[in-house]
Amino acid sequence: MAKKEDVFKPALFGKRIPIISLDNKWYKLMAGIEHTQHMQELEAELKELLKRQGKLNTESREIRARKSKLMEEIVGVMDEEGGKQKQSDYSSQINALNQKLDEYQEELMDLPKEIDRVNYELMLDTMEICYDQIADNTQRINEISEWIAEMRVELKKNVVRKQEAELKNQQIYSYMHDIFGAEVIDIFDMKYNPEVEHVVKSAAPPKADKAGTKENTKDKASEEGSGE
Repeated sequence: MAKKEDVFKPALFGKRIPIISLDNKWYKLMAGIEHTQHMQELEAELKELLKRQGKLNTESREIRARKSKLMEEIVGVMDEEGGKQKQSDYSSQINALNQKLDEYQEELMDLPKEIDRVNYELMLDTMEICYDQIADNTQRINEISEWIAEMRVELKKNVVRKQEAELKNQQIYSYMHDIFGAEVIDIFDMKYNPEVEHVVKSAAPPKADKAGTKENTKDKASEEGSGE
């Protein structure tokens, strides 16, 4: 309540608030967020006020159209026999329509103020529930961020542990293979060949000297030629 009085109301001062029940952005924003009972009541009241305003505007237009037609009828019967009686009847109908139109106009003058009041209250409730939602989401985001950071550290550790285990398997396989040959896989119930799968390079192999390679090739060719 203090937040609403001390922060939200001053923040709304002088702001043009869209009619919430007609605002698609509001419905998208509030989708998945539980509305309080008070919010539901305000939303229903706002819809009824807008519905009443629309009905009064429609009926006011219809009344003006009927008035215009009756006035044309009065002019049309001025020269007819018994025209005065008809004019009197039409005038009575016009007076009744004027009275109804005045009532509608008076109500239409008050409706915008009532709509603004309800809309303002609904916006305050919206701000309050969004404030709580942001606070809850921020806490959840921080908790998840901490979990992700911890998992990253643990993941790096496990990657190192995995590589160490794979390297050790390679070393064991290489040593035992020199003694037992290919039978080492069966002897130690190995499920894979460490030198083929999960290979971890402990050090980069020495690069061949291109110049030396060429010279060796030439020497070899010379030896083969001499042998012939």
